[in-house]
Amino acid sequence: MARINLLPWREEQRQQKAKEFGVSALLTAIVGAGLVYGGIRYAQQQIDYQESRNAYLQTEINKLKAELKEIEELESTKANLLARMDIIQELQAKRPQVVHTFQELAERVPDGVYLLSMKQEQDRLTFEGRADSNARVSTLMRNLDSSDWFKTPGLDVIQSARDSGISSFKLRLSQSVAPAADNQLAISDD
Repeated sequence: MARINLLPWREEQRQQKAKEFGVSALLTAIVGAGLVYGGIRYAQQQIDYQESRNAYLQTEINKLKAELKEIEELESTKANLLARMDIIQELQAKRPQVVHTFQELAERVPDGVYLLSMKQEQDRLTFEGRADSNARVSTLMRNLDSSDWFKTPGLDVIQSARDSGISSFKLRLSQSVAPAADNQLAISDD
């Protein structure tokens, strides 16, 4: 009977399979490393792309912040100019007020009443004067109350001198900005 030795064949086959396994493991490792490298590279490209987008957005945000600051400065300048315009318009409206005040006083002060001083604080006027009698002071108050340029006259002090009969008085009243009809006239005259 012939003896057949099967061991070397199996050994060769085992070595062949071990070689194939080693090659396939090496190829798998190379492919895996390539995939990992490609994944890392792709992720890095995505990160770089996002960072460039973030940098672009940040530059645009900085531009908008500069524009907003400029807009705020313009708004502040606009508010200052509007406040100045309001003051100018208010002064323009009050410009004829002094003339009308003295005109009304000249027309409303009755004979026998003498104004010694006049003081103005905001729209409040204070007069000090002398009159021949208390009745003349009452007439002055009625005349001032009937004026469109003055309102709410009030008598603070009135003193009569016993020997001469002359009354000293202190009178307060409010001043109107301008009556409606005269205000229209004052604006159209300018």
